[in-house]
Amino acid sequence: MNTIFRKSMLSVAGLAFAGGVFAGPIAAHANPVDAKPVAVAVQSAAPKPQGDQSHITINDEQTANVKAIIAATKKAGLPERAAVISIATSLQESKLENLGHLGDANDHDSLGLFQQRPTSGWGTPEQITDPEYSTTAFLKGLKQVDGWQDMPLTEAAQTVQVSAYPDAYAQWEQQATDLVAQHWNS
Repeated sequence: MNTIFRKSMLSVAGLAFAGGVFAGPIAAHANPVDAKPVAVAVQSAAPKPQGDQSHITINDEQTANVKAIIAATKKAGLPERAAVISIATSLQESKLENLGHLGDANDHDSLGLFQQRPTSGWGTPEQITDPEYSTTAFLKGLKQVDGWQDMPLTEAAQTVQVSAYPDAYAQWEQQATDLVAQHWNS
């Protein structure tokens, strides 16, 4: 969690506690009719997308891969934000296509939705090209990132993927968010 944000929240919590301790005895005797509602600021669960956003039209196979990523995320017991990060990562890595070996066009031995590499320990080629397995492997890495829920999407994805283009994931956040909103409950 962001240190400044954490300190701010602790300060607010401390003030709220202190106010309750000192005002509690007085408030206990106050006339409840005079009570006024208090507005409370709540931070959005998901940060706003950063930078210019990209968008592609997806076909039935890509939609099936979106649904597979969402299903694996739910099976792992993770929230929608994890699915957004996963889908944005897959949009960047493969445009949601389950890539097999691409010959000379291949990036080393990268395969599947996340361009995971067998030689980097992600699994066998058969495992990596299984959408559920590759998503679960990605999510396992994401869960090891301290504070991934609160960090920018591109930072969370990059920490797992270790890409040569660390900022590239951000451009897919809006489309990933829209896809999760569309398919999470379907």
